[in-house]
Amino acid sequence: MQYRFYTADVFTNQRFGGNQLAVFPDATGLSPELMAQIAREFNLSETVFVFPPDDPAHTRRLRIFTPGMELPFAGHPTIGAAYVLAATGAIPTQAAETRIIFEEGVGPVPVSIFGVAGEPKSAILTAAQLPEFGPPAPDTDALAALLSLEAADFLTGAYAPQAVSCGVPFLFVPVRDRVTLARVRLNREQWASLLAGWWAPHVYVLTFDPGRPDCDLRARMFAPAMNIVEDPATGAAAAALAGYLGSRETETTGTFRWLVEQGIEMGRPSLLEVEADKVDGTFTAVRVGGASVLVSEGYMDVGTG
Repeated sequence: MQYRFYTADVFTNQRFGGNQLAVFPDATGLSPELMAQIAREFNLSETVFVFPPDDPAHTRRLRIFTPGMELPFAGHPTIGAAYVLAATGAIPTQAAETRIIFEEGVGPVPVSIFGVAGEPKSAILTAAQLPEFGPPAPDTDALAALLSLEAADFLTGAYAPQAVSCGVPFLFVPVRDRVTLARVRLNREQWASLLAGWWAPHVYVLTFDPGRPDCDLRARMFAPAMNIVEDPATGAAAAALAGYLGSRETETTGTFRWLVEQGIEMGRPSLLEVEADKVDGTFTAVRVGGASVLVSEGYMDVGTG
């Protein structure tokens, strides 16, 4: 049986930048085993399979697979699926903003699609889960061995490493500058002993020394547990990043915004827009967004077992 698919580059407005994504706009009939095999065949950070919603009030149901596992939530497949469905006419977008709701493993995920004259340009999601903070991070010496750095390369104090989740847990590790960030090399043996079974096995290294003057920080993300050596743009991490950064803002009420560059070291520059709402020190919403572009269209012949 043939299934149509599209590929898109997400968190970029330029082809061959951002994070690659495969989207199956109608995956009805595909088993979880086949979806996992297809994701391994594409070998992209994620492949997303689109189904009719369980609740007719929602737009679609998404299942998201990395080459190594299924995820309950991921930002770049959510943003990319919304864009692809809009760009191919599966979701009408006549207004400047079209609001939809995807069903994902974490629950309903609201998404706004933005366009000009009916042509989609970007999308922004609202995370289904607010930030959750994990156990204390490993010590500096262990992290230095993990990332092939020195203890002096890490920030301390208010910006010490911390684990945060908005559905998928990440360990946030700030380093002093982008030269240091470029030197990071994940030690897989150290990761296996230190983080493989820990609360937050995925590592997000960041610096407040971005290359673009309009950005607030630059990041790299490593996820061996997902079979991802390095990810060029990570929406689920950006959502959790809003928790990491927002909890450090001195203002207790307001909307806080950050622009993140990622994928630079991989040659796939990405831009992620991150927002957090707080009221009296409590998070009330987290949003992640960015642009996307279509790259290819095709069909895959698969079994149905």
